[in-house]
Amino acid sequence: MIRFDIISAIPDFFNGPLNTSIIKRAQDKNLVEIYVHNLRDYAYDKHKQIDDRPFGGEPGMVLKPEPFFECIEKLLAEKEYQNIVFTSPQGIIFNQEIAKKLSLERNTIIVAGRYKGIDERVRERFATLDVSIGNFILSGGEIAAVEIIDSVIRLIPGVLNDSESALNDSFMDGQLLSAPVYTRPADYRGMTVPAVLLSGNEKLIKEWKVKKSIEITENWKKINRME
Repeated sequence: MIRFDIISAIPDFFNGPLNTSIIKRAQDKNLVEIYVHNLRDYAYDKHKQIDDRPFGGEPGMVLKPEPFFECIEKLLAEKEYQNIVFTSPQGIIFNQEIAKKLSLERNTIIVAGRYKGIDERVRERFATLDVSIGNFILSGGEIAAVEIIDSVIRLIPGVLNDSESALNDSFMDGQLLSAPVYTRPADYRGMTVPAVLLSGNEKLIKEWKVKKSIEITENWKKINRME
């Protein structure tokens, strides 16, 4: 069984995402355990303060180090964790290879940042991996945490049924995006499914899918300035 521990300043965010669809199914099958830790539970002043103004005079608020140290050290004292993942703009862009790696590990902590960020001493002490889900700004790392968990859970044997199989997902081979997909009706408002997909010729269908995958991947690289 794989276990995720999420540390967040707004744990209520996860009530919906972690209790629906494939993530819920994985938990119901006892294939995954997910625990959300409220950062305020580890702030011991009477106001449960978890943030403060940054040194240096910049605007915004920074999450304080003490609650993170208390929470992470408590978790590490109870269990061995292979990964402590920080969601961070300076991190490596999350991809399928990282998801595969995490799916092979038993226990992972995900630290969700918020506000101006987390006191750098927390990352320096605990982070084993910094990841970003893209070059854009979010209000916090909670959305990124859900995306990471969802992508990893899909790879756990027994989570998906045949119709949802991850084997043919984009990026699974590390190279190509998936070919276009179609279903019934074959003709909708004059828009028809490519004839080769209706031919029943498995060899031609496979060749068509490979060709389309290459075309889509090359176009994706161009629009993302990877060439």
